[in-house]
Amino acid sequence: MPKPTRMPIRIPMSRRRWIAAWVALCAAGLAVTAALNASSAPGPRSEKRGQPVSAECAEYIADVERQLAEARKDGQDDGVLAFSRTRSGAEDCTDELRDHFGGDR
Repeated sequence: MPKPTRMPIRIPMSRRRWIAAWVALCAAGLAVTAALNASSAPGPRSEKRGQPVSAECAEYIADVERQLAEARKDGQDDGVLAFSRTRSGAEDCTDELRDHFGGDR
C-alpha cells in the first residue's frame, strides 16, 4: 500500500495578528497617499502674478474674451473653453491666460 502524502503544515496566525497586519498596511497606504498628494501640489507662482502682461498677451486675452462674449450672446456658453489654433512665432501667454481666467482653482 502506498504511503500517504503529507499535507503542508499550516502555520496558525491568530486573528489579532491578521487585524494588526491589516491596520499597519492601511496606515502605511494612507501615509504614502498623503505624502504623494502633498508633493504633487502646485506651488505658488508668485514670480509673475501681479506683474503687467505684455501688449501681445493683453491683445490675445482681449480676443479670447471677445470670443467668449460672442458665444454667450449666441447662447452657446456651455462653460467649455477650447483653443484650436496655434500662434506660430508668438509669445507664450499660457501663464497669463491661466492667471486671468483663474486656472489655478
